[in-house]
Amino acid sequence: MKYSNPVIKGFFPDPSVCFAEGKYYLVSSSFQYFPGVPLFESDDLVNWKQIGHVLTRKSQVMLEKINSSGGVFAPTIRYNNGRFYMVTTNDTTHENFYVYTDDIHGEWSDPVTVAQDGIDPSLYFEDGRTYFISNGSDDSGDHGVVQCEINIETGEKLSPSKCIWHGSGGRYLESPHMYKINGKYYLMAAEGGTEYGHMITYCRSDSIWGPFENYPHNPVLTNRNKAPGIIQGIGHGDLIQDKNGGWHILSLGFRQIHMWLPYHHLGREVFLTPVKFGADGWFTAGTDGTTAAEYEIAGNFTQDEKKHYTFENTSWNIDWCFLRHPHTENYELSDSKAVLHGTAITLDDVDSPTFLGIRQRDFNMEMSVNVSVNDGEGGITVFMCESEHYDIAIRKSESGFEAILKLNIGDIKHIQNTVKISSGNAKLIIRSDSINYNFYVSENGKETHLGSGQSKYLSSEVSGGFTGVVLGLYAVGNNTAEFSDLEINYN
Repeated sequence: MKYSNPVIKGFFPDPSVCFAEGKYYLVSSSFQYFPGVPLFESDDLVNWKQIGHVLTRKSQVMLEKINSSGGVFAPTIRYNNGRFYMVTTNDTTHENFYVYTDDIHGEWSDPVTVAQDGIDPSLYFEDGRTYFISNGSDDSGDHGVVQCEINIETGEKLSPSKCIWHGSGGRYLESPHMYKINGKYYLMAAEGGTEYGHMITYCRSDSIWGPFENYPHNPVLTNRNKAPGIIQGIGHGDLIQDKNGGWHILSLGFRQIHMWLPYHHLGREVFLTPVKFGADGWFTAGTDGTTAAEYEIAGNFTQDEKKHYTFENTSWNIDWCFLRHPHTENYELSDSKAVLHGTAITLDDVDSPTFLGIRQRDFNMEMSVNVSVNDGEGGITVFMCESEHYDIAIRKSESGFEAILKLNIGDIKHIQNTVKISSGNAKLIIRSDSINYNFYVSENGKETHLGSGQSKYLSSEVSGGFTGVVLGLYAVGNNTAEFSDLEINYN
């Protein structure tokens, strides 16, 4: 069966995967968004359905007034003795912690912290022992991939933290994962930074404590010199064996907006790349060590992709997210509409504005929604972070109601266009391709083009950080904004 990459589109970076109870489970980073750590389920590694989030309670994660791209960094999911574990870093509080559950569709525990330095933690289980692995500094100050043994019930360290690998020589060593395959320990990681130089490297040893021998042809997977160049940034992967015995890496990567325009704004997405083990025990990956747009995988199934999103066919608890911990009293959500109560907190603030977001999944998109406001401002935003976002809204002015387009790029807060409308009720529309967003207001069936904004100014190359574009509903001011008849269509 042929499949196309990415297998999960949109801002779902740093994927980690495990196999349990006949299915595959995957988690990704969430940073300042809540609920935290999106959770997916699959029967075949290609078709992934989001079934919830791991961090669903305020008690599990501190997100108050954290900067964009702070908060919840790369998670790892593992399964051991009937229990699922998710381990991650809150980079804002500099805490490594894990949570667990015996029911993958239920609630997860409160966090258990581990007193080891670094980020991108992982767990490895063997013979009743649990090893905690991260990239940081060990107890002697040696920097690299660091490991200790812990008590999985309490998080207490049972051994000193020891640096077991310094990487293959690339910068920003991260994402360590340990596996035991055919009697040997394989340690896989990412290097090069999660940008255009990103790469996956690995080593192996006869002992979990090393010494580790580098794969002679590192990196094993990278698109850093890949032509024609749409798929870039491949790295930060997790190794998984499928039900048919085949091996694969699920990694992050991104699609730049054009072959000759090195910008990406959809965020880091999830790519699936085949792996082959040689007779010498080393493995290779992908197409001459790169990830391609299409591959074959064993199995009799088709790749399904959701192209149409509405209030009715999405779940508030699964598909949608808030900026940091929400003020729940400002949201009235039903199957067919959303009523948002605005406050003085705006989209420019490092805080929790009245905002509901859903990740943009592809370049070619049309989003429309009916918006009704009685005062203040309510509308939709193409949101990268506090500094970079495009907003189209209806607002109350001294002379009546108007539709407004605002382009926010760095320190420039620009009102692109303002159009008078007859009431506080109109349809707002966004149409995009890979290069531009175009914004329209429709009243009584007549569309008015308010202007456009280039996607590159919402890209990671301009904005920085680790997130991607989220399409948001928002309200600002002492007002009520009602949203209905939402449609998001991808071509």
